[in-house]
Amino acid sequence: MRSDRILVYGAYGYTGRLVTEQAVADGLDPIVAGRSAGKVESLAAAHGLDHRVFAVDDHSVAADALADVAVVLNCAGPFARTSDPLVDACIQTGTHYLDITGEIEVFEAIAARDTEAEAAGVTLLPGVGFDVVPTDSLAAHLAERLPDATHLELGFQGLDELSPGTAHTAIESLGDSGTVRRDGELVDVPVAHDLRTIDFGDGPTAAATIQWGDVSTAYHTTGIPNVIVYAAQPEATIRFVRLSNRLGWLFGSNPVQSVLHGLVDRFVDGPSEAARREESMYVWGRATNGEESVVSRLVTPESYLFTSHSAPHLAARVRDGEAPVGFQTPASAFGPDVAFDVNGVERTDE
Repeated sequence: MRSDRILVYGAYGYTGRLVTEQAVADGLDPIVAGRSAGKVESLAAAHGLDHRVFAVDDHSVAADALADVAVVLNCAGPFARTSDPLVDACIQTGTHYLDITGEIEVFEAIAARDTEAEAAGVTLLPGVGFDVVPTDSLAAHLAERLPDATHLELGFQGLDELSPGTAHTAIESLGDSGTVRRDGELVDVPVAHDLRTIDFGDGPTAAATIQWGDVSTAYHTTGIPNVIVYAAQPEATIRFVRLSNRLGWLFGSNPVQSVLHGLVDRFVDGPSEAARREESMYVWGRATNGEESVVSRLVTPESYLFTSHSAPHLAARVRDGEAPVGFQTPASAFGPDVAFDVNGVERTDE
């Protein structure tokens, strides 16, 4: 018999723990899960929660583990590895799927399963963390302000520290090309190929194009055919990222990847609790139609703090039947004000 429980997969990772702790604080009584028995059992014991241990690539075991839950919230990256088998199991069992990915290829792969999900009565809603709730919310708002917009630019400032999982995903993408949306199609471009100055709300700041999920999701949300995303970055970072365009073969090699992943394991812990509480994120967006343009901005809590609140909250809304079935983005499911489901978000229009 199906319950109304939410299962958090990858619950013992940096972000998974934050999400689990907030889900407990919200009274959701989540089931915690992952492939490491010791880590899952320790986390479950610490919070008095039910737990399940399974690997996503064992399809029959994963389907059995999900058969009686209402929603899976996947916090186990890289999502290019974990999302597809979990979506398979969710469609088979009629379980709603959410995750906190920011990976363009994952959004596109899940979007391609819209018809399957609709037939199964399942909602597929990737990107319910800082990737991409605030930017998707802003994209939908800008599209409302300028309904005939043909170009959408988005950007953010404030992502200074990464979790281990995000750092591992970033390393795996070193040497890859960047991506933009042109005339409705995804187009490969050099990493950090475009530089510009953006006022995120506190004066002009250097920013470079970044591989960010909105290149996929903003198009699905708004229909605007041209989308590009920027991030504020120090000049040294921009130089290093541009170097990867020329040395992609090196950064992508197994020996270099192994060394970099090892450095992450040794030295990357993620933002401290004080940093999560004290820092803010600044999001900027502009929509144009060739003759006029509109600009809007958001200020949000620090990115991991935002994710820890938005992910379990949106999982509960999906569980409660508030989202349409099929593939959804945060704003297509819940509207342009979805970012305001998290306390402390402010929006201004220019």
